[in-house]
Amino acid sequence: MNWKALGYLLLIAATAAGSALALATVYRHGSSAVPGWSALIKPGELSSRHSFLSERCEACHTPTRGVEASACIACHATNATILARESTSFHADIQTCSACHIEHQGEVRPTRMDHQALVDIARSKRGLSTVHWLAHPGAEASRRNELDCFACHGNRSPHRDLFGRECATCHFDTTWKVAGFKHPSPASTECAQCHEAPPSHYMGHFHMVSKLVARQEHARVEQCYLCHQTNAWNDIRGVGWYKHH
Repeated sequence: MNWKALGYLLLIAATAAGSALALATVYRHGSSAVPGWSALIKPGELSSRHSFLSERCEACHTPTRGVEASACIACHATNATILARESTSFHADIQTCSACHIEHQGEVRPTRMDHQALVDIARSKRGLSTVHWLAHPGAEASRRNELDCFACHGNRSPHRDLFGRECATCHFDTTWKVAGFKHPSPASTECAQCHEAPPSHYMGHFHMVSKLVARQEHARVEQCYLCHQTNAWNDIRGVGWYKHH
């Protein structure tokens, strides 16, 4: 073996030994025990809310196991804003954070809503195999059917429970838009079955302004069809486009 090869071998051995020593030190005493350690292995910057943890990897990461939910819960379990809102209260039972919340992307909002993650969690609690489930035909439809949409979105339902709670019958979990939806005939007079009048229609404004603009002085609030057209609420019959404000 020539001296050059021996030199390279010693350099590699020294590097491996130094790395092993650094890892052992960090494992026992935390990332701050080795100056500059976090800068060498950090995949990207934390969001501004978590930036104070930039030099404390162990605050979120557990050696050999990665980011565990317990680390997130330690700080966020008492977040009254999240737990009090209907749309986010499910976080109290989810016990899994990294499926939707991903850090080290700088100022990109560290939230990627993944409905599949919610299904995975529910199925794992029931002891079912997600891999097997995804393999069978109709997995996409099954995912929507397994989600309790109302548990998170009930406060945003525009249907006032008129269509029940089986949201997956019409909606996908990627968009609220309903493919192929056709509005009832413009001649329909049952608008109030689906549409609720705005608050102004239950005040003096309806009598003093709205009915006069539409030239329907005897119209009742539930008789939407006398004033409005089905292509847009601001298209008033016999008047045209009316800018309310």
